[in-house]
Amino acid sequence: MKCILNTGRTVPQGASVEHKGSELYSTVASACFLNPVDMMMLGIENGDRVRVTTPAGHIVLTARPAEGVARGEIFVAIGPYANHIISSETHGTGMPDFKSQSVDVEPTEEPIKSVGELMEAIGGLRYDRT
Repeated sequence: MKCILNTGRTVPQGASVEHKGSELYSTVASACFLNPVDMMMLGIENGDRVRVTTPAGHIVLTARPAEGVARGEIFVAIGPYANHIISSETHGTGMPDFKSQSVDVEPTEEPIKSVGELMEAIGGLRYDRT
């Protein structure tokens, strides 16, 4: 399903941002919010996984219903999961397009990567090791 991706902060994500290596942060940052009707159209339920694909890459997230998300939209909290699918192109503004990106959303059985795995995939260092 084609959707429009929007990103922003959430209260749970902001409350756990100081503990990016924690399971709580990974859980809240790897969630996406979809309109319940779109979830029905995709054949998914609360807690199912979806693969979100953009020209920059793809990521697996946990789908959550949200009445406040319009049909045809998907919301993901700003953080390592959203950053993994946001293009680095800034169009000369110095800021990537964190709003209104076209994405493909599909159900998947693929696992959700940890924050550390995401960091390593882009050549960075894990910060989830103790």
